[in-house]
Formats: sequence, structure tokens, C-alpha cells
Amino acid sequence: MKNTINEMIVIDGSQGEGGGQIFRTTLSLAMCLRIPVKIINIRAGRKKPGLLRQHLTCLKAAKEVCNATVTGDELGGASVTFLPGNVQSGEYHFSIGSAGSTTLVFQTLVMPLLLAEGVSELTLEGGTHNGMSPSYDFIRQCFIPMLERMGCRLTTEIERIGFYPAGGGQWRVRIHPIARHVDVIAPLKLLAPGKLIQCRVSAMSDKIPEHVTERELKYIKKKLTGLCSDLTLQQKLISSLGPGNVVSLLAEMEHITEVFECVGERNISAERVAGRVVGDCKRYLESGATVGEHLADQLLLPMILGQGGSFCTLEPSQHLLTNIAVIKQLVGAEIKLTEMNKDCWQVDVPEINCK
Repeated sequence: MKNTINEMIVIDGSQGEGGGQIFRTTLSLAMCLRIPVKIINIRAGRKKPGLLRQHLTCLKAAKEVCNATVTGDELGGASVTFLPGNVQSGEYHFSIGSAGSTTLVFQTLVMPLLLAEGVSELTLEGGTHNGMSPSYDFIRQCFIPMLERMGCRLTTEIERIGFYPAGGGQWRVRIHPIARHVDVIAPLKLLAPGKLIQCRVSAMSDKIPEHVTERELKYIKKKLTGLCSDLTLQQKLISSLGPGNVVSLLAEMEHITEVFECVGERNISAERVAGRVVGDCKRYLESGATVGEHLADQLLLPMILGQGGSFCTLEPSQHLLTNIAVIKQLVGAEIKLTEMNKDCWQVDVPEINCK
């Protein structure tokens, strides 16, 4: 990788899927590799372009964690410059002030803090189960186990669930530095999922009629009983600041655990919510892929900052393709995609010299 310390790289936020992932990936890699960046046309592909509260929280958190020099840090901002300093481990508390996704703030900071010198603890307040982002459950049950397989060490605990639009959720994560127990992030190789061992389904809600989660579980039992011989169903009635509902299906495979979920919405029936989860799970199981659609783009940063590796996933999403393009522009790495069959693609991530 060429030396970019004194060069500011300009990233166009309107490319590809044109969403917040471009912004978060750029911030994360800029912090890890000390790359000065300018991000323009931020979230130009969205109905409400520019920085929303959760994106502004990501920016302010990144600024604090690495003592960066920043311009454009304001709601609605479409252009930001970010000149990172050294990442500092420590205890941090960030509140979005809305139901914006806390998990996306976590994903912006996790790699820089894993590569820092000491142990860090993040406390995050806002949304924990939002329809347009990975939930806390997905992070804990799917993403973090992959990081642990690569030699990372993280522990989490949740205090409150935060549904959209009320928010009010809170959770914390303790991040142990890579340097303390391994030399580098280990390569990840996931080319076959292995056999399906069990499926665990939870239907979680608060301040909505109990029959909603009962119907969701009934529908899933009807549709999955023949597919999964070991099926566990659980109704969870919780306490949250506002009303909400989410269905989460955990599919434990021989070599990976994938999570499929759907957040309930007003005027969307319980059966349709459950049906979306079942449909996503069936598509994954029938494809022969190892890594699900949403996990695929999330694995790229830890892999490119570590020793690379390979995995098989579903047909590449716009999120995955856009993340690949942004990573290439920032570090010059060629991430290779190879079509294995109609719904299964191999992703090969090279090792780069991050030092």
C-alpha cells in the first residue's frame, strides 16, 4: 500500500448504493491507517441526504477517539474533511439522541479500537433494533463471533432495548486490543457452511398486543418445521421506552451461525414480518453460501486490516459492491468476486501491509 499520510483522499458518497456505509467505512479506515480524507455528496442516494443524527454521532465519536481535525460536522452536512490523529483506547459514552442505530456507531469504531494499545469500553445509547441496520442481537450472535474467530476479543451486555422511533436503548462493549494476545488479525476462511444443526427463533415485543408475537411464532413453526429438525421458539415480552417488535431467527450451521431478522412495522401483518425472516433464511440455506448477505460487507474491514481470507456469500448486494469500491480507493486492494453458481459467490480478500 502506498504512503498516503500526506495526501487527502476524496471519497464520493454518491457512488454505488449512496448510503451511510460509504461514510462509516471511510472514517474507520482513515482512523486505522492515519489517512486524511474528504467525503463529499454524503448519503446522496437517500431521501434525506447528508448527515443524520446517527452519522453525526459516528463522526463526533471518531473525532474524539483519535483526536481528529474535522470540518463539516453538522446535521445535514454533505461534505466532511477528517484528519485523524492517533487512536486512543479508553472509556467512551456516545448518545445519538434519537432512535438512530447504535450498532453502526459501534461498527465505525470497533476496528480502530481493536488496533489501539489498551482496553476500551464503549457505552452506546439510541436504537438497538432498527429496520435498516443490524440489531444488537445480530452484532452479538453473528458479527462478534466472526471477529473472535479471527483472534479478537469483545464482550457485550445490553441494558435496554431501543425500538424505532422512541429509541432509548443502551448497551456496552468491552474491546480488548489485538496487540495484547495475538500479533495480527488471523485470516478468515469460510467456504462451506456445513450442516444445519438447529434454528432458534425469538419474537420480541413491548407495548403491542401479545397475539402479534404469538402469530409470528406460529407462522414460523409452520414454515420451518420440515426444514429444521431442531427448532426452538421463544416469545419475549420486554420493557422498552416505546412500542416495538422484532423477529430474530438464528441458524446454527456446522461452521457459522447466521442471524435473520425483521423489525415489525405499522400496518405490516405479523405473518408478513415472520414471512420475511423465513424467506431470507430459506434463500440462504438453499444457496450453499456460508456468509449471509448482511454479514458479507461487514467482514471486509477486519479481513483487509488482518491477513485477508475467503468466504462464499449470496449474490453480491449493492452494499458489498460499494464497500469493495471504497476499500480499493482507500488502500488500493483488489477484492476479488467469483461467481460459483447463480446464488453463491466467492469473495477473496488480500492481505495488505497496514504498518
